[in-house]
Amino acid sequence: MASAKELRKQIGSIKNTQKITSAMEMVAASKMRKAQERMARGRPYSDYIRSVIGHVANASPEYRHSFMMERDVKRVGYIVVTTDKGLCGGLNVNLLKAVVADLKKLSEQEIEYELCLIGNKGAQFFRSYGGTVTAASSHLSEEPKISDLIGSIKVMLDAFESGGIDKIFLANNVFVNTMTQSPTIRQLVPLDPSKEEGIDGHRWDYIYEPDARQLIEGLVTRFLEAQVYQAVVENVACEQAAKMIAMKSATDNAGDLIDELELVMNNARQAAITQELSEIVSGAAAV
Repeated sequence: MASAKELRKQIGSIKNTQKITSAMEMVAASKMRKAQERMARGRPYSDYIRSVIGHVANASPEYRHSFMMERDVKRVGYIVVTTDKGLCGGLNVNLLKAVVADLKKLSEQEIEYELCLIGNKGAQFFRSYGGTVTAASSHLSEEPKISDLIGSIKVMLDAFESGGIDKIFLANNVFVNTMTQSPTIRQLVPLDPSKEEGIDGHRWDYIYEPDARQLIEGLVTRFLEAQVYQAVVENVACEQAAKMIAMKSATDNAGDLIDELELVMNNARQAAITQELSEIVSGAAAV
């Protein structure tokens, strides 16, 4: 059994760690509120541009954008959104498990894939797992900007337009609530206008100026950029929520461990006192 001195030193070390995890929990809670506000501000734009895309695409039979055309799938692209930092529980692990499961299914069907990685943790994982990484973005900060993402997104969209990729999927964590973050993989392109019609379900007819092609091309590009940006913003909110929960769990576990060690230390101290009393009584009896 460890001595009382060693136990006191161990308890002191755990208490210091507990102070750090408690402080990190409070910081994550503060950052999560700000991230939630950014996420809430972006959702209306993301939702309504989806509705507009559905309306315009269905109302313009004379022009169909290449991003709306299905074709035989020989190669698939994945845009994977992870965090730059760790200490956020199983947030990245759960998402990457879902992506790897999809990639294994593609491999079984002899379909090739390439990756666009947003976030340092995804890049670290696929360096060891393998796979063709076409584009990557990291260190986006807690307030990501669309300008930091456009380059990586464009690489994937250009590959789709040129025929190098036949489908693009977006994989990210969706913020459900503070306790729940859901890993989600959804098809980004080709778009299905019937699914993107969105909010009110009505179809409208339009008069285009200068023409349908120019307008739809601009809208589709903005729509896809908005979807990826919203996924990144949601992932930041998920990261802070997961980090807050992980740090709270670490703080509580440290408290439980301190209680256990203090009990062991008190038992050791009581045993030492009892032994000393026994020795004193035995010595007095011998005299």
